[in-house]
Amino acid sequence: MHAVGEGADSTLLQKLRAQIGTHEHFNTWRQGFIVHHYAGKVVYEAEGFCERNRDVLFADLIELMQSSDISFIQALFPDNLSVEKKGRPTTAGSKIKKQANDLVSTLMRCTPHYIRCIKPNETKKPRDWEAARVKHQVEYLGLKENIRVRRAGYAYRRPFQKFLRRYAILTKETWPSWKGDERQGVLHLLTSTNMDQDQFQLGCTKVFIKAPESIFLLEETRDRKFDGYARAIQKAWRKHRAHKTCGQMREEASELFLNRKERRKHSINRSFLGDYLGTDHQPDLQLLLGKGERIDFADKVTKYDRRFKGIKRDLILTPKYVYLIGREMVKQGPEKGCTVMVLKRKIDLEKILALSLSTMQDDFLILHEQQYDSLLECTFKTEFVGLLSRHFQERTQRRLPLKFSNKAGVHPAWDASQKRAGQAYTPRGMPVRNAQGRRTPLVGMPVRNAQGRRTPLVGMPVRNAQGRRTPRVGMPVRNAPGGRTPRVGCQEMLSRPTPGAGRPKPTPKPKLQLPRCKALYAYDAQDTDELSFNADDIIEIMEEDVSGWWTGRLRGKQGLFPNNYVSKI
Repeated sequence: MHAVGEGADSTLLQKLRAQIGTHEHFNTWRQGFIVHHYAGKVVYEAEGFCERNRDVLFADLIELMQSSDISFIQALFPDNLSVEKKGRPTTAGSKIKKQANDLVSTLMRCTPHYIRCIKPNETKKPRDWEAARVKHQVEYLGLKENIRVRRAGYAYRRPFQKFLRRYAILTKETWPSWKGDERQGVLHLLTSTNMDQDQFQLGCTKVFIKAPESIFLLEETRDRKFDGYARAIQKAWRKHRAHKTCGQMREEASELFLNRKERRKHSINRSFLGDYLGTDHQPDLQLLLGKGERIDFADKVTKYDRRFKGIKRDLILTPKYVYLIGREMVKQGPEKGCTVMVLKRKIDLEKILALSLSTMQDDFLILHEQQYDSLLECTFKTEFVGLLSRHFQERTQRRLPLKFSNKAGVHPAWDASQKRAGQAYTPRGMPVRNAQGRRTPLVGMPVRNAQGRRTPLVGMPVRNAQGRRTPRVGMPVRNAPGGRTPRVGCQEMLSRPTPGAGRPKPTPKPKLQLPRCKALYAYDAQDTDELSFNADDIIEIMEEDVSGWWTGRLRGKQGLFPNNYVSKI
């Protein structure tokens, strides 16, 4: 109905009620009707529904649109006004109809890509989901059937040339370009990726692939190829940089030790790895360091204390600090008996005073610091000293003081057990210093008085004013010019019995029974001071240390062994 007369809209509404009034997706009301679309209910008003746009599109309006500065509006009115037209004038309705037909013709010449829009709610709010509404739209749009048909068909189609250009990197024959027939090149690519014959078809100019998973396989293989080549380039570049840096480190180390210290054959002419502990695979060790710190050197060293007792430590060098990390056994808590890593010392590079080494072929070095010194034995000392010197100069803008001498003093750490109540530690058998700093003489030594003279001991003769000696107790006194008074103690000494006569021999002390332990696993010594043993061996424990390395004796040999390999008996 395209009427302009009165009553046309009401007549349309009456006919709709009579024809489809009982349909479940149609409802009417006094001024219009309601249609249940897949996205929801749509209300239509009957007033003006049948009115047809018969407005004439006059030439002045067309000329006005063509004079616009917007090219899109000009393209909508391509009419030639100079040509005189005979016939019915153009209306706005016919113009809209013609443009709609042109749009459909253009779409038919294109490859269609369907977009399905689903309205999740009526409130237009995010995260508001009406399941019943969405299910209704999916069923109405036929998405399930569309997907089923799509699966049965070919999901991917591409011309031979574009397909070869994108996936040429997959094989050596197609990279960088295929020399032969494009169809044979595409077939070679698909065959080399082990794609099933029923998953693709070759047309006259295009390749058709059925399953999307096959496309995903091609894309994943392509990404892996690019990743492998990128890694190869990175590896070559890093190798070049490492070789260059290693050469610079060798030159710096050679300058530091030239004519100052004897070195071994391969101390410099070798690859400087830096990390000999594999810290990348030890997260517990990385937690003890600063966040984001780069590890330039890491190795196992031996640290010696004031009694020259060796203890295993992990020596780690970063651009800012030197770390000494040890291991201790947990004594309390749920992890009791487990060995954990403990930060023993953290030295700022700016607080290092000097570094002492000998002139011989040894691995000893002394790290002088403000608090106390550390005596270390490092196998790769040349590499460590070179890196330490470089970082020290970067931090302090001055060279690291190196001392080469076969006699070096060590300032050890302060020990609370050696100084109590203001009294200095004195070795056994030596005189003790008093408050004035003088030594208290031992029993049996003469003492000087205030005038600087010695006070004689009991039993020693004393000179009187005439220069004669005053006899000591037990010595004979001359009371006459030629007579002597016999000593009183001589007869007593003769009458004394022989000391120890008649006494039984003392019972010899029993030998000290050392604690023992049983080996749970076999252990091979990694160093000369360590002890090798097999499972079920009985080891005598000579000393237990909190670091986790005990000293024991087995078959007459003494050495260090890890305590987590044994169990006490």
